[in-house]
Amino acid sequence: MIRLLGVLSLALVCTGCEPLGHPPQEANAPATPQPQLLAGTAKVDITRDPTIPPSDRMYARVLVLQQGDTQVALIGLDVVAIGGIGPIDNGYLGRVRKRLQAELGIRPESVLINASHCHGVVAADVDARTVQAVGQAVKNLVPVKVGTGTGYEDRIMQNRRMTLKNQKQADVRHAYSIPSDDDVVSVGPIDPKIGILRIDRMDNTTLAVVYQFACHPIMGTPTTAGNTADLTGYASRVIEENLGHGAVAVFLQGCGGDINPIGYKDVHHPRHAEPLGNQLGLSTLQAVRKISPRAAPTLTCIQEQMQLPRGDTTERLIALEAEQSRLLKSLRGTTLDYKSFQSLVWKYGLFPEYPSEAAHRYLHEKQWGRTDWNKLDAENRRNMQNYLANIRTMEELTRIQTNLALLRKHNEAALAAGRQPIPVELVGLRVGDFRLVTFPGELTVQIGLNIQSTFQKPNTFVSGYTNGYIYYAPTSDQLKNRGYAQEDCDCILAPEWQPLFEKKAVEIFQKL
Repeated sequence: MIRLLGVLSLALVCTGCEPLGHPPQEANAPATPQPQLLAGTAKVDITRDPTIPPSDRMYARVLVLQQGDTQVALIGLDVVAIGGIGPIDNGYLGRVRKRLQAELGIRPESVLINASHCHGVVAADVDARTVQAVGQAVKNLVPVKVGTGTGYEDRIMQNRRMTLKNQKQADVRHAYSIPSDDDVVSVGPIDPKIGILRIDRMDNTTLAVVYQFACHPIMGTPTTAGNTADLTGYASRVIEENLGHGAVAVFLQGCGGDINPIGYKDVHHPRHAEPLGNQLGLSTLQAVRKISPRAAPTLTCIQEQMQLPRGDTTERLIALEAEQSRLLKSLRGTTLDYKSFQSLVWKYGLFPEYPSEAAHRYLHEKQWGRTDWNKLDAENRRNMQNYLANIRTMEELTRIQTNLALLRKHNEAALAAGRQPIPVELVGLRVGDFRLVTFPGELTVQIGLNIQSTFQKPNTFVSGYTNGYIYYAPTSDQLKNRGYAQEDCDCILAPEWQPLFEKKAVEIFQKL
């Protein structure tokens, strides 16, 4: 049973609700003025490796909001996940919340920690550094006004899933090859919106920008590879340096489960997150400057728990192992090796009409009724086709083998858990017109688009990667594809989870 744990607001904004803890007002009674909204920020370095250059360092960026008795700590971490995978363990969230309550009086359900999903390595004492950052933010509280808006950026990312002619879907990963061009029919959507919350001091200087966007920050840099804050780290730096006045840019990862940075598999240029991050930062700034903050916004924070059905992939594993066996048996012998195959590809590609000799040799043979060269070409072309078919089979086997390992891992964990439902924490946050619902898994982009389409109010955003980690959370349709893409294999959810979550997310938005 889903239980409402608390509404952290002096005034609920859902239709028909009265201020919490106060009797209904008479129709002609003057409205109770909103208490002043206060905000404080801080930024603390959480990088483990002291040799990482300044441009690639990881941070805990914190925004603390306070209105009357309501306090909310919004924390953006340059980490891969809040528990589950990566350097932050599963006890991190509980330990940080416990200390924040004991030392600062911030209620656990009022703490939102979002992972950017960069793959950098953070310090072992990241717990203490997070608490330190929140403490600094509380000390820095000042009166503020807020504004909300959206930016737009569609040049730096792409959906990494593609539908093939056989109706299967494949994805773009470094772990295996992408399908051949002639097999690809279509690609999935992206969400180009940048959700923005601008917070200004009363003197109109910007204190903080919260910006939300959907894209895996996994581009890396030539010098530090994956040990970097990646494109979102560069974006935050661009925003902060341009705004000045000590502004802090808190990034929130959106529904980026199936969204890759553009050029993720480029082998002709060094992969570098900085140009993409600069574009995101500048697009965010362009929208920030169009927002006009105002005073007396509403601050509301809701935490709810729900149980989601756990997936059972036993039958899918059996079918996929059979497919693996079939593909292995489909490999055919050919006289070619890689060296001879490459030489033939060059000849038959450049000179398709007369690949094996000069034209006059072919014409001379034809004049005397001989077809030796034509027979050689036919045999070579047949062997090339067989060799190429083996290569494509090998690539498909690699994809299946990699994803089978994920399915087996999660199926074993599900058996150990008795296939019990998965508890998840959802948080709803409203600051003025900015509305956010969070989820602890890697939501794919279509889920956020669905929720926004259903709720149909501006400045409504959905963020995964928050307050825990339960692996990928793909759509029900994507889960029909189990075995061929990471999102549907690195997943512990049953297909029925999607409508349950989408309905609950809309309900939370309606309460904000």
